[in-house]
Amino acid sequence: MFDLIILYRISNWCYRHKIPVIPSICRISMFLFHGSRIPAKTQIGKGTKFTARGMGVIMNGDEVIGENCQIGHHVKMLRKNPYKHCAHIGNNVYISSGAVIMGNIRIEDNVIIGANAVVTKSIPEGCIVGGIPAKIIGYTKDLDYDLFSNQKDREGFESYLIDKRNRE
Repeated sequence: MFDLIILYRISNWCYRHKIPVIPSICRISMFLFHGSRIPAKTQIGKGTKFTARGMGVIMNGDEVIGENCQIGHHVKMLRKNPYKHCAHIGNNVYISSGAVIMGNIRIEDNVIIGANAVVTKSIPEGCIVGGIPAKIIGYTKDLDYDLFSNQKDREGFESYLIDKRNRE
């Protein structure tokens, strides 16, 4: 079975070269095998990947997605009235699973969007956002690791949470 990005690339290439039937076959295959909808006219940059083979990803077709992005499963990119277009996403953006991006917004480079976040406003470069509606909760420059390097060399577990409530 093909990954979603491969079906998209075939569909987009045929769409740009005015080959009529293949994009429809790819669209049906995306829906049947992945439960996803990515129209052929969507612009997705090189190096962009879908996690979990792109299960449940829904797009309208007017999105522009930059290079080297990672998009989680069940991500939705929706149009918001009265805007005509959808999101414009920069390079090196990580969109976690279940995120919803609504409206004609701009997400700059090096942004991390948390799981199940609902993004309704544009996000400046280098931010980490999360919540409903999404708010800035940190900055990527403060991270002690590179999210896109996919390091697997650390041993052990994370430290325990510390209870900061007043104990009486």
